[in-house]
Amino acid sequence: MGLIILAVVAVLVILLLIASIFIVPQQQAYIIERFGKYKTVQFAGIHAKIPFVDRIAMKTNMRVNQLNVQLETKTLDNVFVTVVASTQFRVNPNDVATAYYELRDPAGQLRSYMEDALRSAIPALSLDDAFARKDDVAFDVQKTVGNEMSRFGFTVVKTLITAIDPSPQVKNAMDSINAAQREKEATRQRAEANRIQIETQAQADAEKTRLQGEGQANYRREIANGIVDQIKSLQAVGMNIADVNNVVLFNQYLDVMRSLAESKNAKTVVLPSSTPGGYSDLYEQVTKAMLTAGETKPQQ
Repeated sequence: MGLIILAVVAVLVILLLIASIFIVPQQQAYIIERFGKYKTVQFAGIHAKIPFVDRIAMKTNMRVNQLNVQLETKTLDNVFVTVVASTQFRVNPNDVATAYYELRDPAGQLRSYMEDALRSAIPALSLDDAFARKDDVAFDVQKTVGNEMSRFGFTVVKTLITAIDPSPQVKNAMDSINAAQREKEATRQRAEANRIQIETQAQADAEKTRLQGEGQANYRREIANGIVDQIKSLQAVGMNIADVNNVVLFNQYLDVMRSLAESKNAKTVVLPSSTPGGYSDLYEQVTKAMLTAGETKPQQ
């Protein structure tokens, strides 16, 4: 009989030990109440409590949670947009009891604060500014919501504006405006390229004309130098100046006839039936013209 009583006592002791010892997992916090009144908060590890006196009132997760908020609002230039925001929040380790006892629905309260902050921030910006400054909007919303949630033991870790979507009609209008602006810029660039091409071609033509003029001048200069050398050679063998001029002019006459004959663009040329006679007439005409020019030359 004594053994049975001893065994029962041992079992009761073991049960009391089991009921008094509890383990808190990592990244969690247990709120302990004694007779229904808050006593303490226990974090990860093994702990003890008084059976039937203390109880675990709440098991709080200390990891970061995320809440997504989507709402429709209006920008400063009266464009309705759908804003999607995400915020990460967690329980402050120093305010676990406050978070449990002060706020019944943390996600719902946080959603209300987020929607109110977004409806205050977006209408103060135009559509273009809302896109360009969405990081600033997210920071302002995080600061406003964080201050409110900190009173209830929560910390807002990060807030992001993940999307700002105008209506399909506004998107189509924006695409049309952007396309028109790009076409305007492309037209300007094409006109600029065409102007540069015209200027470059004009410069090339001018340079070509200049080079052709220089070439023609050099060509004529060489011809003149050749004629002078030819006259000097003929005079060196004892010919008088009249005969020399006659020979030089005759050679020039033959060169011109040969050039006309070899030219691809040459047309029909009517010459005197007697070539020497035709040359004589040409010689007389040139000589007479030179003499006439000399006689009519004004005195200096």
